[in-house]
Amino acid sequence: MAKLNATVVAALLSLSVLLAFLAGQSFAGRYYYDKVQDKVRKEVEKAMANNPTIGPALVRLVFHDCWVNGCDGSVLLDRTPTDGTNTEKNATNNIGLAGFEVIDAIKQKVGTDVSCADIVAFAARDAADILSGGKIFYTLRGGRKDGVVSSAAAADANLPHPNFDFDQLRDNFAAASSRGRSFTVEELVVLSGAHSIGVAHLSSYQDRLLGGPDSTPIDSRYQAALNKTTPPALLESGQNPTVPNNARDETDAFQEDAAYDAVAMGVNPRRGVLDNSYYHNNLVNKVLFKSDWVLRTDGFAASKLLERRRGSPEFARITYDGRQRF
Repeated sequence: MAKLNATVVAALLSLSVLLAFLAGQSFAGRYYYDKVQDKVRKEVEKAMANNPTIGPALVRLVFHDCWVNGCDGSVLLDRTPTDGTNTEKNATNNIGLAGFEVIDAIKQKVGTDVSCADIVAFAARDAADILSGGKIFYTLRGGRKDGVVSSAAAADANLPHPNFDFDQLRDNFAAASSRGRSFTVEELVVLSGAHSIGVAHLSSYQDRLLGGPDSTPIDSRYQAALNKTTPPALLESGQNPTVPNNARDETDAFQEDAAYDAVAMGVNPRRGVLDNSYYHNNLVNKVLFKSDWVLRTDGFAASKLLERRRGSPEFARITYDGRQRF
């Protein structure tokens, strides 16, 4: 069984990575001497040009793959001998998981030259590179093996939940040691920065809209804008709409309702960029998930939020030793 690849996950879903540039062109047309990775890159560029939502989906896909059985491509399986069709794809925590058609298209191009697990890792790396404007890039080796075990129950048991409190988050990331490596609190903060892109379903943040004694603080105008756009009552009628994870990516009308001014906050107003805007948003209570806000309840984690807000992604880095752990 493949173990969790810390270089893939921690570098990929962060705003702070070891920048290691391969010989090639600019990020918009990067090429690789490795023919397989070059084919993957071209397919990712094409898919993202046709559908901007694909980039964040690929970034999310590698995390949700690696966090269960390690980076083994098990998230791609539709059926297994042991769990039938009740695979990771059908886990509650995998709601809205996407990008599968891109992985399938790449597999058709590369054939048996590479595993599906490698394709997921390569594609997510390239998506992060493009989404960050070339600021988040790292080299990857191949060699991951495809898994044959995929369980919805295992995914729900292992993936962090948006309603987790800080202790639950910390313990979940520390428990990743059973899959290859224990992640530190600093790496938890870094990985959470991936919420600067992508979308979230109402069911994942409804608790932040209802108020009450157990609710976590949220900016009142941001909360009101969310209640206006996605009232929790929609869930009662079987609807579960999505909104951008990042208020920066919302419509002008939503931002006006939420009193969200990216420029005044020091955030790049360009929508859809993988950057450090998440940390700016968190520190003014304008984040969707309880699991985002609770990072502020721990002194060390809160200090790292401040560091990430001050630093630009190309300079504020966590440097890893470059070894891949399988």
